[in-house]
Parts: sequence; C-alpha cells; structure tokens
Amino acid sequence: QVQLAESRGGLVQPGGSLRLSCAASGFIFNAYAMAWYRQAPGKQRELVAVITNAGRTNYADSVKGRFTISRDNAKNAVYLQMNSLKPEDTAVYYCTVDVTGRSYWGPGTQVTVSS
Repeated sequence: QVQLAESRGGLVQPGGSLRLSCAASGFIFNAYAMAWYRQAPGKQRELVAVITNAGRTNYADSVKGRFTISRDNAKNAVYLQMNSLKPEDTAVYYCTVDVTGRSYWGPGTQVTVSS
C-alpha cells in the first residue's frame, strides 16, 4: 500500500526558510519520480517541483532559485528546501507520486508565511 507522509510545516516570517520532508512507503521508491504540489486558499493546486528517479529536477517559475527538491533513495524520502519565502508561498503542500498510472497524495502540510 502506497503511503506518503509530509513533515509538519509551520509559520515562517517572510524571507525565512523551511524544509519539508516526505516519507514514502509501499512502492519501489527509487523507480519513480516524486513531486511537490501546493494549494493556496481559493486557488487550484499547482505543481511546485518534481524530481525524476534519476535526480533530474524541474520547478515552477514562481519558485525557481528559491526552492530545491531533493531525494534520498536510501531513506525513501523526498525533500523540499524553501528559502526566501514570500507570503504568496502560503499554502498546503503535498507530496505525490504516480505509481502504475495511479496518483497517490500525502495528507498535506500547512505552510504559512507571515510576519
């Protein structure tokens, strides 16, 4: 059974940093790309960053140069390092994977950027 669990988010001041992690289980982790999405209040869920099983990364334009996605295949974990956070980064962040044509999502974690 595929399971994804994001770490706790939190309240961060503008300009601050936060690192999210996602623990994965129930599938061959190093065989699949992993992604982070986010959903702000009143907005559609949007892709933030993706990392392939080979370690290639891609980012939304809004987070390029500020966010870094990485993975540790030995720990079955994917990370999202968020720097220079802005109020518009406030959202629920989700870890996700597509396994054999089906999408699996973590429960999400709230990140609030506010002074």
